[in-house]
Amino acid sequence: MPIQFILTLISGIFIGGVGGYLGTLMLSKKMSVVAGPLAHLALPGVALALIFGFSISLGAFPFVILGAILIWILEKKTKLPMENLAAIIFASGVGTALLILPIGKAEEALVGNITKITPQETLITVLLGLLVFYIIGRIYKKMMLMNIYEDVAVVEGVNTSLYNLLYLLIIAIVVALGVYLVGGLITAALIAVPAASAKNISKGLSGYKLAAVIFGAISAAGGIVIAKFVELPTGPLVIVFGAILFLISVVFHKKAY
Repeated sequence: MPIQFILTLISGIFIGGVGGYLGTLMLSKKMSVVAGPLAHLALPGVALALIFGFSISLGAFPFVILGAILIWILEKKTKLPMENLAAIIFASGVGTALLILPIGKAEEALVGNITKITPQETLITVLLGLLVFYIIGRIYKKMMLMNIYEDVAVVEGVNTSLYNLLYLLIIAIVVALGVYLVGGLITAALIAVPAASAKNISKGLSGYKLAAVIFGAISAAGGIVIAKFVELPTGPLVIVFGAILFLISVVFHKKAY
């Protein structure tokens, strides 16, 4: 088995798994749509990476981190919902990308280039994936409390501002990794679809989180394997395979926890 395929598969599984895990938090707060605008904000960085010949994840990271911090600051200043602020970020990212993105390299920016990942980038992806898993695990209960009863969280002494910043930064990291796997156009689906599939078949919170990770990992692995045998881009195949799993999960739908 070619080493490049193994690197692609390992990276894809970690990105898909952590995307699904994050999705269980984002779905509970009805914020899955925030990932999309942040991914679009990554497009200018991806465009610069393609122009100057460095990793698209390296190009995406500064822009999505900046976008997450900007949303956090604007939310505190304006009290506007994150969804509205994310829409503004979306327009800014797409507009800037269209100005500088080379037309000949647009496909790579829009659908990802995970099949070209290097050993060093794979290692970084795995380490970042493990870090995100750890941080989400640490803040999960407090974020769930904030999602459902924010006033109660404040009364109990939870620093909601700090947790929201951590939350947005985690989204930014996962989005930057997701851009590598599926491109800047459909990253939100990488987070939303596995969580939705898991919710269909899960009764308890623990099962929900585990199922989301599994759905995310299988979606990524399935799309990558199929792409190896057909002449179609990997990113869209990952999402389509995930959507098929979602439809299957509807058949086995159970009452939500």
